[in-house]
Amino acid sequence: MLLLSALRQASPRLDLHLPAHGRGRGLAPGLRRLLLMRRPGRWDLPELPEIGGPLELGGAVAADQAECARLCAADRCWFGVNGASGMLQVALLALASPGQRVLLPRNLHRSLLHACVLGGLRPVLFDLPFDPATGLWLPPTPAWLQQRLEQAPPLAALVLVQPTYQGLAGDLRELIAVAHRHGLPVLVDEAHGAHFGQPGLPMGAIAAGADLVVQSLHKSAGGLAQSAALLLRRGRVSEEAIERSLLWLQTSSPSALLLASTAAAFAHRHSAAGHRGLRLALKRAQALRQALAAAGLPLAATQDPLRLVFHSAALGINGLAADAWLLQRGVIAELPEPGCLTFCLGERPPRRALRLLPARLQQLREALGGAALPPFSPPPIPALAEPELTPGEAWRRPQQCLALGQALGRLAAEPICPYPPGIPLLIPGERIDGVRLEWLLEQQRLWPGQIADTVKVVA
Repeated sequence: MLLLSALRQASPRLDLHLPAHGRGRGLAPGLRRLLLMRRPGRWDLPELPEIGGPLELGGAVAADQAECARLCAADRCWFGVNGASGMLQVALLALASPGQRVLLPRNLHRSLLHACVLGGLRPVLFDLPFDPATGLWLPPTPAWLQQRLEQAPPLAALVLVQPTYQGLAGDLRELIAVAHRHGLPVLVDEAHGAHFGQPGLPMGAIAAGADLVVQSLHKSAGGLAQSAALLLRRGRVSEEAIERSLLWLQTSSPSALLLASTAAAFAHRHSAAGHRGLRLALKRAQALRQALAAAGLPLAATQDPLRLVFHSAALGINGLAADAWLLQRGVIAELPEPGCLTFCLGERPPRRALRLLPARLQQLREALGGAALPPFSPPPIPALAEPELTPGEAWRRPQQCLALGQALGRLAAEPICPYPPGIPLLIPGERIDGVRLEWLLEQQRLWPGQIADTVKVVA
């Protein structure tokens, strides 16, 4: 089998991508000891009475969930084994009933669109500030959000993303306060910020006042992939609705190993050893930033020191081309975009990154560098947009595939995302208007191969 063979191969590469444990270097110590103690298959167990599960009142899982809620200063905590994707869907379905509207940022994770399909919800999308130098979407300001809420139709809930994939964060406490003044519960997608709230890092979402928070324990802590948790502050959200949603979406056979991974990652994050480990990671990250700055290699400003965003456009290099060049030379980034390349340093940044990454990026500059790329033009996204058909209706209707230039006036049948990681210019049910189509065609000319030649529309 090819997959088994691929996993057996040794990797001499510099892996600066997720999971944050970096091929096991930064796994939570309790989890690492468990995996080394005996064969991992021994811990692949069902909901035995002494183990329990996320919805069981007794057993080890229930006790660990209660302890993790205490550690995070939350009122309740539920573990999940379908990643942050599954927990975001659980949370959104608990916040809104079929036919109700939810306000989502354009940098939403696609799982939230899928939740709208599953729950018959009506998404209203709001735009975000844009940085033309890097091509990155920025966090909204409280004034920005206030304006959108004043213009929005009646809503059931608001979703915010903090931090972004690239480690950008805004004034979350005040953003949540703005929403609460409008009577809205707030779900925060904190998948990339389970380490926030620790010394030297921005405030965590629970401390900032969020009602529901989803964390991924493999993106920003020492857990295995698919380890995730949903945290609750009581007052605005029904606990019964959350558990009903979990019942709908959670497997009836959750992996005891993944549940233990979540518990171990939380316990380590809030322990003295975890604090020491995070300080070491931040120290290595700072040393790496200083080395890159000394070499004249530009970085975009981020609020998460463990996300390194190389501003390739400032050196005249397309981030996608930079990624391909580095990949051939054994440096694996997490996220390429036209203007930037994001590296995840993780729980234990590799020591050799301090020597190897500046050297490789200098070689990249010599090989591909030139005059800075021109500023990026933001896509013409409206401040607020509600699709004419719900995503569920658009996805389920008959579809046809058209050449991009022939799609004017048609309803999108699937998300249209110009670049990874997929900020949707259009979601299913939105009409492809002339301004957005013209922008797409221009981007297709500027970035050959990055914009699809065809698009699926509602027939």
